[in-house]
Amino acid sequence: MLYIVATPIGNLEDITLRAIRIMKEADFVACEDTRVTRKLTAHYEIETPLISYHQHSKLQKIDFIISKLKEGKNIALVTDAGTPGISDPGNILVAEAVKNGIDIATIPGASALAALASVAGIDMQKFIFLGFPPHKKGRETFFKEVIAQKYPAVYYDSVHRVIKNLGLLQELGCEKNVILGRELTKMFEEIARGSIEEILKYFENNPVKVKGEFVIIIYSI
Repeated sequence: MLYIVATPIGNLEDITLRAIRIMKEADFVACEDTRVTRKLTAHYEIETPLISYHQHSKLQKIDFIISKLKEGKNIALVTDAGTPGISDPGNILVAEAVKNGIDIATIPGASALAALASVAGIDMQKFIFLGFPPHKKGRETFFKEVIAQKYPAVYYDSVHRVIKNLGLLQELGCEKNVILGRELTKMFEEIARGSIEEILKYFENNPVKVKGEFVIIIYSI
């Protein structure tokens, strides 16, 4: 069985009892970064061996995991934070498991996307999720698509590009509003709301705040 296990996006208490049990009972835990996952497993006294599986993993690593599953092993797939398969390569492994007739179970839990949507205070019955913006090629096209959306558009961004990308939205004439979640569930969690101009001004006046991981909703007033 391949278990797709959601892990905390920050606060280590945001994990289900079932997720802890599955990770303890599995033969292996496949993870993005063993150093990150080891902090979680150490906290919950999970002694299951860790194997790495990330976006740079070669086909041989996928084949290795599939071969272990075919041998009857149980493997729990986790990401560094949140739910596997959302803006990470988990979907590739799942597709291979499906192709090979391997049973798959979801162990739901924390998701940065759902976390910000739940406190947005706007109509989120319909929205579009766009993952991470491209670094270079296709970046302007990505944000033109954000602007063109009829429904709220949600995307993830990094500390290195969040201001630059909001600036590009402004340059492209975006007149929509922003809900920005920073470091959700962590000690310095913050949710900022306003126009793009107001958000940029806020970070200009508080440069120390431009740290951490970001989830952003762009929506029409």
